[in-house]
This record gives sequence, structure tokens and C-alpha cells, in this order.
Amino acid sequence: MGAEFAAVLGTRPEAIKLAPVVVALRSRGLPCLVVGTGQHRDLLAGALAPFHLDLDVDLNAMREGQSLSDLMARLIAGLGQWIAQARPRRVLVQGDTATALAGALAAFHLRLPCAHVEAGLRSGRLDAPWPEEGYRRMVDRIADRLYAPTPGARDNLLAEGVEASRILVTGQTGVDAALWVAKRPAPASSGLPRLGERTRIIYATAHRREGQTAIASTLEALRRVVAERSDVEVVMPLHPNPEVRRQALPFMNAHPRLHVIEPLDYADSVHLLSRAALVVTDSGGLQEEAPSFGLPVLVTREVTERPEGAAAGFLRVVGLDGARLHEVIVSVLDDQKLRDRLQHTSNPYGDGHAAERIADDLTRAGDAA
Repeated sequence: MGAEFAAVLGTRPEAIKLAPVVVALRSRGLPCLVVGTGQHRDLLAGALAPFHLDLDVDLNAMREGQSLSDLMARLIAGLGQWIAQARPRRVLVQGDTATALAGALAAFHLRLPCAHVEAGLRSGRLDAPWPEEGYRRMVDRIADRLYAPTPGARDNLLAEGVEASRILVTGQTGVDAALWVAKRPAPASSGLPRLGERTRIIYATAHRREGQTAIASTLEALRRVVAERSDVEVVMPLHPNPEVRRQALPFMNAHPRLHVIEPLDYADSVHLLSRAALVVTDSGGLQEEAPSFGLPVLVTREVTERPEGAAAGFLRVVGLDGARLHEVIVSVLDDQKLRDRLQHTSNPYGDGHAAERIADDLTRAGDAA
């Protein structure tokens, strides 16, 4: 038998959300290897660095121009071979990525238990987000421990017939990560542009496959806002996806207060959140992190699997139409009462102790094994 646990991750969000769990396990004297598949290889170091973590294993499975099926086959084969050799007691996966599904399947094929961090999220539509909605549903069927971030996520699992004994409501580990980094000093070297001391910052991101055709219209809406409002700046870090970059290229120098920049390290991202007035995103992680800073979030998707944020008033789903987005941005910027209320509203996604709950549960599960 090798290490107690193997935390399998491939993308930056997985690294951010699994890092607190790895730290919590190691603080209890439980060895946990960090296994990278390479989906966001260039971004992982910046996501793990604030937690003083690095990859213990790098499978480097990405190939240029590969299809989702090619990627999935390579991930399952690579992870299956490594897990068969290392024989961890349990595999940990997070979220809804190809890496998460491949890690769960590789463990399942070897009859090893798998824990799913961020279980139970559902949009209600198999095509949105695509393919992530399908991936997370499949992971939840074969993982033996399901860590639901909210009571609503637990209810989704129960409605699908999952045994209550497999589910634990923990809170969102991404909230743990954001709160931990926010307490640390800002990085000495930063990828952030120079921002005005008194300007209101809009933090924007876009990367989802189902929304990639609308990235140019999102950027045009943001360009209009900064052209109309002299006290507003936009910071939009670019996702590495080639299609995202192709659509963003015409906006690289479209306005001096529209900053289309290279991806940010995680510490820079958190400190940008602490300065922001508004978030415009299709990212799941930012929907969960922004409420910890009292920020309104405009979700540039047709649906969200995070209804708790909408119910609390933080999230508003605005779709993919650029004209609609421009209209809502202006409305939110002008709504001081909304911003004041959100500053005094608790984050429905967690209190910063999710990783501790998960580590305690994994310890108990190990004792019972």
C-alpha cells in the first residue's frame, strides 16, 4: 500500500479547491500525494503556490488539438496505470472536469474508493454546462464519499437515490482557499495591471465551451461600460483556450481601462476580488468566492448550478446577450442599496472550514476500513 490518499487534479479550479483538503490531511499526519494530469499544466503552479504545495506526480496527458474523447482515454489510461502501481487507500477528485471523471473511473476499475469534493451540483440541463454537467453526475454515481458543499447539493443527490450515508454537507473548499489567501499579504510581484485608486473594478472571466461564441459580445459590453463610465475599470484575465484568445484579440487595446491580460496567479485573483465592485463571469469558482467579499456576480450563462447564491441575492444569471449584459452591469453599478446589503450577507457556500470537515470524515472512514 502506498500513500494514504491521492488528490487527482488537472485544472486550476481543481488545484484551488483540493489544496485546502491536502493541507488539512497532511496536518493530521496523513500522507496525500498531489497528482497532476496536465489539463491546465501552466496554471497549476500559481494555484498551488499559496498553499506551499507542488505536484508530486505529473502525468502530462494533454496533447495539442485532441478531442474530448482522446483526452478522456489518455487520462483514464494514465491514471489507471499510476493508481495501480501506487495503490493509495483512496482517490480524491473534485468538481466536474475530465480529470475528475477519469480519476473516479480509474479508481472504480481498480476497486479503490473515491471521494468526490463538490458533489451534488446540478443545473438541471445535461447540455449546460457541457460536458461538465454530465461528468459530475457520473462521478457522483461511482464515488463512495460525496462531499456536498450545500444542503441543496445534498438534496439533489438524495432525489437521485443516493444513500444518505454516503453524503456529508461540508461547505465549499474554494471558500476556504479564498479566505485563507485573502488574509495573506498581496504578492510582491503581481500580474495585475496598474489600477486607479478610486476606480470601481469589474473582474471579468469567460471560458465555458457553451458560451465561447459569445465572448466577443461580452467584451464589447464591457468596453461600452468603461467608455460610458469614467470611474470604472475592467480586468479580464484570459483563459488559455485558443478560441477564447481568438475572440479576445480585437479587444486587447480597445480602451485604456479595459485590461485584457494573461491569466492571474490565484493570489492575484483573490486580491483582485478584494478590490472589485462587481464580477462578470461564467466561472463556477468565482460564483462561490465572490460572496465572501460581498460582491454581486453577473453570470454569463443560461443556467447556474449554484442557486443558493441567486437566492441570497449575490448571483444574477444574465445569459449570453451582450446588450442585456451591458444593461444589467449599468443597473448593478448604480444600485448602492444592493451593494450595501450584500456586504452584510453571509456567503451561502461556506464558512472557511470545509476542508477540515472533509479531512475529519476521511480520517473516520480510514479508521473504519
